[in-house]
Amino acid sequence: MNDQAQTLRNMVLVQEDPAAQRPTRIVTVTSGKGGVGKSNFSLNFALALQQAGKRVLVFDADIGMANIDVLMGRSSTYSLYHLLKREKTIWEIVQEGPQGLHYIAGGSGFRDLLELGSEELDYFSEQIGKLHGHYDLILFDTGAGLSKETVRFITSAQETLVVTTPEPTSITDAYALIKMVHSMEEPVAFKLVINRAADRKEGKHTADKIALVAKQFLQTDIPLLGIIPDDSQVPKAVKRQVPFSIAFPDAAASKAIHDLARHFVHGSAANVDDSSPGGGVKGFLLRMFSRKT
Repeated sequence: MNDQAQTLRNMVLVQEDPAAQRPTRIVTVTSGKGGVGKSNFSLNFALALQQAGKRVLVFDADIGMANIDVLMGRSSTYSLYHLLKREKTIWEIVQEGPQGLHYIAGGSGFRDLLELGSEELDYFSEQIGKLHGHYDLILFDTGAGLSKETVRFITSAQETLVVTTPEPTSITDAYALIKMVHSMEEPVAFKLVINRAADRKEGKHTADKIALVAKQFLQTDIPLLGIIPDDSQVPKAVKRQVPFSIAFPDAAASKAIHDLARHFVHGSAANVDDSSPGGGVKGFLLRMFSRKT
């Protein structure tokens, strides 16, 4: 696009609400394969972060299997599609889920995102830029595997959480995803989340396997963020279309997700400067639309 460079410069000049003072951290949640509980993790992680005092927005960025609203038992009126078509503003597509959690429904709109013309891109950037400062964290729940769109989210966010289970195929696919992104020479900060572990020992063993291979062959560290145990209450909550941390607050998985959220808030992630030029929503937008992937 002839106007692409100017459009990107315009992104940096987006005016933010002077009343919005909080920095905004952009986090992508992804997985090497489907069926590992990624979206369920994203939803309950967001709720746990909110209970830890953070203001969170969940962006359903799974093109083929967008289902965050289904997991909440909600029917979404508007989605990203309406923003891209300039039918709605960003605040009109932000919807409210349980416990006041804010979310944006996904769908086919994300496939159109990387094909925007200059004017549409300018409008999208201006609207998304308004989110900066209104949330502590924006979580992008991406599709499983390495689609063009998922790669763009992974390499544009400040941090990417890779959700896997102890199953051999899940481990292999998680490592393959990390290896592929690493081969692009992108400075991605990965962290592992081990879901459906029989116990903490199995979860730690799974994380150690991935970390060891990544260190040996990629010369990169992949730290463990947390372990979620296999819990029979989780599928019950899914059937009821209620987040498991709400439906069964005393369940082992619920306690683990809250521990994981507290670790995220008070751990190394808390030391990242989200107000730096490369951080926050503006940094995310610049990386998202300046890459060739």
